[in-house]
Amino acid sequence: MKMLINVAETVVADALRGMAAAHPELNVDVERRVIVRRDAPVAGKVGLVSGGGSGHEPLHGGFVGPGMLTAACPGEVFTSPVPDQMVRAAAVADSGAGVLFVVKNYTGDVLNFDMASELAEDEGIQIARVLVDDDVAVTDSLYTAGRRGTGATLFVEKIAGAAAEEGAPLERVESIAREVNARSRSFGVALSACSTPAKGGVTFDLPAGELELGVGIHGEPGRERRPMMTSGEIADVALDAILEDLRPRNPVLALVNGMGGTPLLELYGFNAEVQRVLTERGVAVARTLVGNYVTSLDMAGCSVTLCEIDEELLRLWDAPVSTPALRWGR
Repeated sequence: MKMLINVAETVVADALRGMAAAHPELNVDVERRVIVRRDAPVAGKVGLVSGGGSGHEPLHGGFVGPGMLTAACPGEVFTSPVPDQMVRAAAVADSGAGVLFVVKNYTGDVLNFDMASELAEDEGIQIARVLVDDDVAVTDSLYTAGRRGTGATLFVEKIAGAAAEEGAPLERVESIAREVNARSRSFGVALSACSTPAKGGVTFDLPAGELELGVGIHGEPGRERRPMMTSGEIADVALDAILEDLRPRNPVLALVNGMGGTPLLELYGFNAEVQRVLTERGVAVARTLVGNYVTSLDMAGCSVTLCEIDEELLRLWDAPVSTPALRWGR
């Protein structure tokens, strides 16, 4: 496989050096693997820290900045960051108001963030944690006990980040993050496998002419494989799965997310089908975001995430944000 890299062993470090050069508003510690907004800690503000394996960019480092995360911890490709990274991030994010860890439900992330919470609390940092587990495709997977954490991570980090930016106390920021996760559901589809730098090739076999319904963001198996379907047929299946579980009565936020290898031309076309299905089902859409936000290296495919909102959550979603990957209102 052709990749725009030097050697597999330095992929993450090289990307972090490039990120530091492109975004002087961030402090990027390449050696210790922590990305922090330059003005951290902000006096009186709850810190938000998240992280996970690299390969899902812009998640999480691309969401560091005012209105969203205070710091992020990138691990190696598809590998959890280590507790030491998380403790360093918590220490630099803490202004004395406490720190919220946003954790996707993957076994390595959960174990390491739990350990980091204990270590940070030993250092006098008040820690709260919220687990993101929005994927309706499968209950358990190769990396997970329970539902996987996927696209709702963006909603949690943005909305809880806005609450923290306004000065909400840790208990309130944690409550909002949990509410957003509880109101969110996702479903992903792979049109091709992804390729990791270490392997130099695809991570799983997906025959030509087939797709994987319910795929995970590391290429974990989904519900089933089928012959290739049209954009409209995929939208029907994905929204059937989500709406069977969510059943929203209020308007929703909609995220139409690319897995890394699908062009915007196709994603916007797929969004048209998503909007069609939601209209047919009587689901009002308050806001829509289309693009590559929670990716899986070069995987072709997409995911859909819906979050049922109220006026307060919508206000926090619309609040100003200024990060490398998400920016409005400033």
